[in-house]
This record gives sequence, C-alpha cells and structure tokens, in this order.
Amino acid sequence: MRVRRFLFVLAILGASALSGQQPLTLAGALREAITNHPLLAAADGRVSTAQGLLEQASLKPNPRLSLQMENVRGGWQTPYRPFTENDHFIYLSQTLETARKRERRTGLAEANKELAAIARDLLAQRIAAQVREAFWAALGAARITRVYKETLTNFAQTVSYHEVRVREGNMAEADLIRVRLEMERMRLAAAGATLAAERATINLQREMGRTAFDENLTLSGEIDTSTPMPPESPEEALSRRAEVRLARQAIGAAMANEQLQAALARPDIDLSGGYKRTNGYDGLLAYMNMDLPWRNKNQGNIAAAGAETRVARSNAAAAEAMVRAEVRAAYSGYRLRQGQITGMLRTLTAYASDTARIAQAAYREGGADLLRLLDAERVRLDTELLRVQAQTELRLSESAVETAMGVMP
Repeated sequence: MRVRRFLFVLAILGASALSGQQPLTLAGALREAITNHPLLAAADGRVSTAQGLLEQASLKPNPRLSLQMENVRGGWQTPYRPFTENDHFIYLSQTLETARKRERRTGLAEANKELAAIARDLLAQRIAAQVREAFWAALGAARITRVYKETLTNFAQTVSYHEVRVREGNMAEADLIRVRLEMERMRLAAAGATLAAERATINLQREMGRTAFDENLTLSGEIDTSTPMPPESPEEALSRRAEVRLARQAIGAAMANEQLQAALARPDIDLSGGYKRTNGYDGLLAYMNMDLPWRNKNQGNIAAAGAETRVARSNAAAAEAMVRAEVRAAYSGYRLRQGQITGMLRTLTAYASDTARIAQAAYREGGADLLRLLDAERVRLDTELLRVQAQTELRLSESAVETAMGVMP
C-alpha cells in the first residue's frame, strides 16, 4: 500500500514537472508580457494617479468659518464687562469661481488621464514589439544550434570513416588529423552558437518582464513558414499606433491648459456674511473680496500655454510622418526578405546540398581529394546557416511590419 502511494506521489510530481516545462510559444510570451510586466503595472499606477487628480479637480471650493472677538481688555481696567463690551463676530465666507474654472480644471485633468492611458498603450505596444523580436531572434539562434548539432552528427560519421581507413592503412594519418581538426573547429563554432542561443533566451525572458529566468526554456515555433501580413495602409497605422494617438491627445491637453490659464486670468469673488454683537447690540455683516487684475493678468502662463499648444501640434505632425516612414520601410524590408527566401537562398541551399552529397560520394569512390570534401561541407554548412539567418530576418521583418501597423496580440 505504501509503495502504491509513493508511486502515485511520484506520478503527480512528474506530471507537474512536465506541465511546468511546456514549450513557450510566441502567443504565450506576448500574453505573459502584457499581463505580468512590471512596467505595465507601473503604468497602471500612473493611470490611477491621474484618476485621483481628476476627482480632486472636479471638487468645489470649501466655505470658510471665521470666529472673531475684539476689544478684549484686562481685568484691572474697571469697570469692564467682558461678554457685553467685547465685539463678537461669526461669519462664513465662500469663494465663487468665475470663468468656468472648475470645468476647465476638470477638462485638463480628463485630458491628462487620457494621456496616461494612451501612454500605457504605447508602452504595451513597445513591449509587444520587443518580445516579438526577442522571440524570433531566440528561435533563430536555437535553430542555428540545431544545425550545428546535425552537422556534427553527420561529420562524426566522416571522422569514423577516416579512422577506419587509417587503421586499414588506406589513408595517411595526416589526413585524419586534418579531418579531426575540422571537427574541432565545428565544435568550437557550435559552442559559440549555443552560448548565443542561451543569451537570446535570457534576453527574451527579460523583455517579457520575468524576474526569475528559466535555464531550460524551450521555444515552440517555426521560422521556415511565414505569416500573412496585413495590407500596407498608412492611414490604418495612424489610427492604431499609440504614438500618434498620444501626440494628438497632447494637443487636446495643451488646449485644455490654455483655456484654464485664460480662465485663471479672471479674478474670483469671495463673499462673506455673518453675525456681529457689539455692546449688547446684535447686527449682521456682509462683505466681498476680489483681486484687481491690474499688474498680474496671468499673461505669462497664457503665453506659455499657447506655445505648448503649438509645440504639441508640431509633435503630432512629426509623429504622423514618422509612422508613415516606418510603415514604408517595414514593408520594403519584408518584401526584400521574402524575395531572398523564395529566390536565391532556396536555390543556393539546394546547390550546396547537392555539392556536398556529390563530393561525399566522389571522395568515397576516390574521385575527389580530402580538401574538396571539406570545402563542400563548409559550403553546405555556411549556406544552411545563411538560410536560417535569412529566415530569421524574414520573421523579424514580419515583426517590424506588425509593429509599424500597430498590431497588438
């Protein structure tokens, strides 16, 4: 019975371990980054801060209660009747805001809140773009590592073949040393590719916002296929890209600030009313206070707000021009990479594979020397690495197109 329980526990632990080692897909990486990235959590906090400032801006000014007593004298000054001869005042004051200042403050706060929300969207777009690029770079590096492993496995058979021929006396030992030297050179290059793949995987997890890195992370995806791209449409990109929406919203915020500064040039009115008791007589009092806008008409802040509006308009125009240029460049790069994959590289890969196969067969039949065989293997390996690199670049160009078009996961 205890043995069965022990085996059952081991089965559960093994299943949980296997479930925790599921390969990471691009969709999973994007989902995790958008959900758990610390920078997005900080951006959510800034949106909450803007919401609090909006609530504060919409509040009305509080009334003011004043209690005042005058003509207080010492007890040695006789005759003195404290509660009769003192002057007592109780009154309330209220500030009346003019020129719709509260409405202007609320409008500016709403614009700033929208700015914070769009800034959060912009950060999410940038994180998604970085995760996409890091994922394809890591997957390409992993594929290069696999190419080296397959090449080493195949070349090990060539080394074994030469070792047999040396033992049988059909080949000089110097040729075997040359083959082994080529094998070690490939192993050194493979070690460098493995290190690059590990660094790419760590960079992917860093872009995803992870604080604890998985050393045995495996990726799930294919770089040999392509994803259908949306049609080239700069206008659609302008409506999607958070940079443009942020720049346009900045114009609205600057205009709201300009309206608020113009309203602040109008003086507010303080009204007060209350009760007064002097020498046993009761009375009422009322008065009004207001600033006289002779010297300070808020003209400096109004001029600065107008300049900020012009700056915001210029920034919006620059953002639109930047997006249009990025869309054109992204699609040009994508078409170029796609042409390379479907044209030259496919032909080169086939030629290199045929050359290596023919050289291998000719060498075994004695129709080619060792140097020709090694050169053919190098050309085949270099061509395969070039194909993997070009396919990775195609995937990166697809990511650039999605980023330029503002596509979100």
